[in-house]
Amino acid sequence: MAKAVRFYEAGGPEVLRYEDVEVGDPGPGQARIRHVAVGLNYADTYFRNGTYPIPLPNGLGVEASGVVVAVGEGVDNVVPGDRVTYTGFINTLGAYSTERLIPAAPLIKLPESIAFETAAAMTMRGLTSAYLMRRIHAFQPGQSILLHAAAGGVGLIVSQWAKLLGLTVIGTVSSAAKAEIARAHGCDQVIDYSHEDVAARVRQLTDGRGVDVVFDSVGKNTFMASLDSLKRRGLMVCVGTASGPIPPFDPVLLAMKGSLFLTRPALADYIADPAEKAELVGELFEHVGNGRIRIEINQHYALQDAVQAHRDLEARKTTGSSIFVI
Repeated sequence: MAKAVRFYEAGGPEVLRYEDVEVGDPGPGQARIRHVAVGLNYADTYFRNGTYPIPLPNGLGVEASGVVVAVGEGVDNVVPGDRVTYTGFINTLGAYSTERLIPAAPLIKLPESIAFETAAAMTMRGLTSAYLMRRIHAFQPGQSILLHAAAGGVGLIVSQWAKLLGLTVIGTVSSAAKAEIARAHGCDQVIDYSHEDVAARVRQLTDGRGVDVVFDSVGKNTFMASLDSLKRRGLMVCVGTASGPIPPFDPVLLAMKGSLFLTRPALADYIADPAEKAELVGELFEHVGNGRIRIEINQHYALQDAVQAHRDLEARKTTGSSIFVI
């Protein structure tokens, strides 16, 4: 019998349950997938704690890789035996499982050059990095970025991609160990926000100018420092709220700090168009397959250890990518 992690009420990691589940035959437009590896993402905690409300009980996880077991009527993008990976949002919820039914449309065929574990660690993070690097801003060589959580899964990919584009990368981390990881993956300068003034240090490193773009996945605790780190007419990209939601503010604040631009993007809107998704997937797979971007899987968990995995994630004990191995 298949296994899955489910939860019946919103709350802390302790609400997660590892259970037997029945997996039926795929209906029209569906595929049955046998998972090999499952991605662990910070967004999973938002579903679990109620930040992203969903009907309960429900499964968890939106990213995994595996093999197609069967397909339903009308499915023509994959066939049984295909190696696949996927990521999404509500439409792929339920990835914390050994086997499942899923809409076939989000499935991405996986080239032999990319292992299942690598795919589970990078599909969401990699595609997020792809749209940040290739769609959010028309980067030019010599421009600079401030990257919060530089030693995290997205941070390590963005750092490497940014160097391919000729950018200067200033990363923020919370410890000396994470600083070394960030430097090893392309950060030119690293700021330890636990004891350094981020904005002041950025100004110092940029001769008072500020950076062209800030990628801020932390939210409440770093928002003002991020704005203060930008050059005049710079771009603030809010890509997460790990420390909590950003408090409401008067947009005139952006004018006062240099006519700044601000965006709060979501991956779903950058992969909604099949052609655009295919282009981003192709570029990501090429970089990873050719070794230009390394995917660091620094934490491996068993699916039944989902409670501990979430505790580690929220305690900032993880670096790089984390996966469940089936």
